[in-house]
Amino acid sequence: MTEVIMPKMGDGMEEGTLLEWLKKDGDKVKSGDIIGTIQTDKATLELESPGSGSLTGFLIKEGDTVPVGKPIAILLKEGEALPENWGSGSSPASKSEEKTTEPAPAANGASTASAPTAASTAPSQASTAPAGRVKASPLAKRIAAELGVDLTAISGSGPGGRIVEKDVRAAAGSTTAKTAPATAAAINATAEDQLIPLNKIRQITAQRTVESKQQIPHFYVTVDVDVDRLMALRKTFEEEGAGKVSVNDFVVKACALALREMPMVNSSYQGDKLIQYGAVNIGMAVALDDGLTVAVIRNADQMTLRQINARAKELAGKARENRLSMDELTGSTFSISNMGMLDVDSFIAIVNQPNSGILAVSSARKTVVVNHEEQVVISTRMNISASFDHRVVDGAIGAKFINVVRSYLENPTRLLS
Repeated sequence: MTEVIMPKMGDGMEEGTLLEWLKKDGDKVKSGDIIGTIQTDKATLELESPGSGSLTGFLIKEGDTVPVGKPIAILLKEGEALPENWGSGSSPASKSEEKTTEPAPAANGASTASAPTAASTAPSQASTAPAGRVKASPLAKRIAAELGVDLTAISGSGPGGRIVEKDVRAAAGSTTAKTAPATAAAINATAEDQLIPLNKIRQITAQRTVESKQQIPHFYVTVDVDVDRLMALRKTFEEEGAGKVSVNDFVVKACALALREMPMVNSSYQGDKLIQYGAVNIGMAVALDDGLTVAVIRNADQMTLRQINARAKELAGKARENRLSMDELTGSTFSISNMGMLDVDSFIAIVNQPNSGILAVSSARKTVVVNHEEQVVISTRMNISASFDHRVVDGAIGAKFINVVRSYLENPTRLLS
């Protein structure tokens, strides 16, 4: 027999929330089969079976949050039965699984822990997983409920035929506007205050941003960037049929090269020492309907603009469908938050621990300026603001770094190699 435990899907993960069991009590599964979905502090991820056998002995139900390493179900081989006192924390499996489950959590390093949850929760969980359940992501289910879309009538395009957000939106676009009255009714239903529970991502975002502001001595540097040449180069790409490259792609490459030039910024504070990273991995903030996540473009300094463009699009799409892997959610050494598409003059961002810096990118605007020849001209300008951890980066280093980034953006042909 093999315990299914709440896996550790990332260095900072301490607990996980079960969103859904995708298998019902008694189902035969193989090692690696997807048996459920878990909400971590960063995203919704798939729970893989750690072995083969019959899945049973559910100890948690959908919506329950438990610590990493805690047993949540068990896999039984032919002829095996649930251990005595399963789920009480004193069953034989809790002790014998030290050997049995050792290979399963090797990828995350979590150890097996006891399960205080009562075994009486298993029957109720089994009843929540009917045989005819619809395979859909939690985000797809929520959007379907909002738009009045029948999930049973949709063919999923996700892994294993799973319904994802784009499937629901496509189905909603092909139906009549019958949801409009329901939407209007919901808006006009009451003028009273409402208590809106925070989803897991919101809860963790609140926790991590407070921790960052309390623990990190932030300081900020803002510069004004002339992006006329950058915009002209983007237009040239389009006119030549070479495809679009976004402003964000240029910013990612500029930051990556600046980090390579100034490795001190590509570091993390570790109490009595600093870790100066060899790789340059750029965290890219992605806005979701129910919160915010950071997808990681690894080795961005070694990628071309087009490679960065393709990877950024891929990661943003996967983020919105809750399909990012832990490798795509962890390991950033510097982060970028771009609100240029949201019509903002300037803003500052909170450092994403354990990074020592984050760049906030604002909207590019036509502005009247005085150039170096003291002529009044119209130029496209963009504010960028860097937030730094003063334990790692001093003021002069931060100022030099953001000016290196500005130099790359104002001379974008340097980013084409």
